[in-house]
Amino acid sequence: MTATRTELVPFDAALETYDPAMGLEVHVELNTASKMFCGCSTVFGAEPNTQVCPTCLGLPGALPVVNGKAVESAIRIGLALNCSIAPWSRFARKNYFYPDMPKNFQTSQYDEPIAYDGWTEVTVETDEGPRVFRIDIERAHMEEDTGKSLHVGGSTGRIHGADHSLVDYNRAGIPLIEVVTKPILGAGKYAPLVARAYVASLRELVKALDVSDARMEQGSMRCDVNLSLAPSGSDVLGTRSETKNVNSLRSVERAVRYEVERHAGILDAGQKVVQETRHWHEDTGVTTSGREKSDAEDYRYFPEPDLVPVAPSDAWVEELRATLPEPPAERRARLQAEWGYSDLEMRDVVGAGAIDLIEATISAGATPTAARKWWLGDLARRANDTATPIDELGVTPTQVAEVQALVDAKRINDKLARQVFDGLVAGEGTPEEIVAARGLEVVSDDGALAAAVDRAIEANPDVADKIRDGKVAAAGALIGAVMKDMRGQADAGRVRELIIEKLS
Repeated sequence: MTATRTELVPFDAALETYDPAMGLEVHVELNTASKMFCGCSTVFGAEPNTQVCPTCLGLPGALPVVNGKAVESAIRIGLALNCSIAPWSRFARKNYFYPDMPKNFQTSQYDEPIAYDGWTEVTVETDEGPRVFRIDIERAHMEEDTGKSLHVGGSTGRIHGADHSLVDYNRAGIPLIEVVTKPILGAGKYAPLVARAYVASLRELVKALDVSDARMEQGSMRCDVNLSLAPSGSDVLGTRSETKNVNSLRSVERAVRYEVERHAGILDAGQKVVQETRHWHEDTGVTTSGREKSDAEDYRYFPEPDLVPVAPSDAWVEELRATLPEPPAERRARLQAEWGYSDLEMRDVVGAGAIDLIEATISAGATPTAARKWWLGDLARRANDTATPIDELGVTPTQVAEVQALVDAKRINDKLARQVFDGLVAGEGTPEEIVAARGLEVVSDDGALAAAVDRAIEANPDVADKIRDGKVAAAGALIGAVMKDMRGQADAGRVRELIIEKLS
């Protein structure tokens, strides 16, 4: 019996009966200047169909040439994932029709990938504390990206309900590395967290290697989530579904959780899970059916006749191994120790994608505490409110350090600093220029402060009486009144001193 619509089983209840198995396929767009098999530009955001040529459009007679930088990046990714590098690998044609596939086949690697049999580890918080999960890597292979279909009309942006569709081939042919895990077993209720942690770790890795910007929101890193359930204790994997092109860490976690609940509902109803691709809907947090999933034989793979095999020498592989950066996990541990952050603080930094920003801010002169305060506080809020990547706000680490230096010099306070960040985001100049142009400098002149204090005492006689009676903590209310009177530009410390002097 084929599953149609079933009730979801709550996640915890599903895990009482079934064991989840996951397979994660992550597609990473490389940051090469040109495409995988031609010289077309890979710059993101160009006008549709302006970065194409006969080769990436699949026109008759056009021949591909392998991008050497892409091969180098593939090898470095493989080495960083503890993979073996194949001394001889080749490309194949993966045949299927889709409107955004101009050649009607994708040039990929099939049975002879460039990197295979690797592993990495991720750490997840469990009920018993941090736990390390080993993720075995099946392969990392090279291929080209497809174009992009744009469905016009309707409310969902998908083909259903659209008036018509357009295709932009600018992305067709951009170099991709697909990293495929072996089945991830034994994660149990932590499966969603393990999936998220793995994709986050891989994103951090490729950024450290400087082979991709890994911007999931732009599609330069995407995850296909394969999931199946088997009865608890069974060693036979269930039928899998593949949720395609999940493009945020939060969505990876949610997609795993939802598919566990959906599969459990199907199995509890006595139905069979369909092997199919699924679409993830960010707005509703559900998946919907795409198409029945093809097996490898359906793609009629055969060796690409227009490309020679890739055969990196041992010397070149070792030369590339020497270029690998400090492993992200080791770097995190080192920086956490240097900065004095707690595990929770460091986890928040990693989750916000702010490690590099904070490191650069500290290098520019700020303390670790101040750097974390600004990037994970005011600046992270701005990024969330505007759906802007935090490193694209228009504020640099050097500027954050300069703002903190103004605070340390007592020329501005934290409240005024937020107005300086407003100016930085708006492109109004340097922190010094913004303070001058907006008149934000803290007022330390005793004459102006004393007058404001007198006004606050007169307006709040009951508070003044408490302070005269020795209840000095009540001074906070008068300080607040003075700060409001002076638009936040009073030197709060000096205001307090003047209040105590006047009322003692």
